[in-house]
Amino acid sequence: MERSTTLQHVLSTRTTDAAPELFEVIEGASSEATRSRGSGARIRCLACGHRCPIPVGAAGVCKVRFNDGGRLRVPFGYVGGVQCDPIEKKPFFHAYPGALAYSMGMLGCDLHCSYCQNWVTSQALRDPLAIAPPTDVTPESLASDAVQRGARALVSTYNEPLITAEWAVAVFKEARRRGLVTGFVSNGNGTPQVLEYLRPHLDLYKVDLKSFSDRHYRELGGRLEPILETISWLHRAGVWLEVVTLLIPGFNDSDEELRGLTAFLAGVSPDIPWHVTAFHPDYRMNDVPATTAEGLMRAARIAHEEGLRYVYAGNLPGRVGDLEHTRCHSCGEPLVVRRGYLIQEYNLTPAGGCPSCGTSIPGRWSQAFEGQRSAWPKALFPVARSL
Repeated sequence: MERSTTLQHVLSTRTTDAAPELFEVIEGASSEATRSRGSGARIRCLACGHRCPIPVGAAGVCKVRFNDGGRLRVPFGYVGGVQCDPIEKKPFFHAYPGALAYSMGMLGCDLHCSYCQNWVTSQALRDPLAIAPPTDVTPESLASDAVQRGARALVSTYNEPLITAEWAVAVFKEARRRGLVTGFVSNGNGTPQVLEYLRPHLDLYKVDLKSFSDRHYRELGGRLEPILETISWLHRAGVWLEVVTLLIPGFNDSDEELRGLTAFLAGVSPDIPWHVTAFHPDYRMNDVPATTAEGLMRAARIAHEEGLRYVYAGNLPGRVGDLEHTRCHSCGEPLVVRRGYLIQEYNLTPAGGCPSCGTSIPGRWSQAFEGQRSAWPKALFPVARSL
């Protein structure tokens, strides 16, 4: 408790006022009065689907957005981790294959998944074993570092980026000025207000659709409905969207649940890439067996039967047949051949089409393939190309 309280104090000094779009006063003061301390205003935060009503002196479910004397204070000016990753690791398979994604994260989350693989950052204010001290940075320094390292995209990830939306927008503005693509890796527990706030600054969005059961979502500290609404909103708004489901034996892998989930996605658009990825025991869920390749391939078959065109199996490279590759949905031509995060062949036309039949492939493609970048500037892996 002492360590958590200390970290909470450290983070409370690295904050700014919430964007006016991301809160509303629900009692005690006018919205103008929320700008002054001591107003006693009770505030509803609109940064995530919890829509927390926060009294003075309290924090929301995320523990990082808090009411300080009638002002909603939110995270700003630090990172809990930074790393350059292949963009395929996020995963984005239909956005700039082979590129580097400069990945940054803060601390905290609005859910508490017992199997979280980023628990050191996401659960830093809930779990005394999660130790990820903040590092002070500026938006300009992050964007400049991303360019220096040869990144094509700058992505907010590792914790839940919706609860640090103001910081993301500040960083994304600097990234855009330097010609970078921006993205979120998120649980998707959004609101229309936070999505509207982010939209002008956001290019790519990966939603982690953890289940198609509201009961399961409540076990994780959330609800299903806001995630489904976020997916639909992002597609309508034209943000490039990919969806991931970590397949956990006995939790979300029944045929019935997988059919419901993939039918929903196909109903939004059959062109949404769906990544079904293998679970391995982690954090507090160590009594569940790892997902098998057969389990992933069964889920992929169901997704295809429900109408999804682009289905990928992840975390078991080389063991899932052609489910790592992008094929033309019209003629079946292999367009991007992968093993894990590495691109082995790239055959898309400069316009992002199939070279065999001319079908346009949904995604965000570069006019020319720029090679497979490693995590070091200017380092490239050899890739076969037909164009």
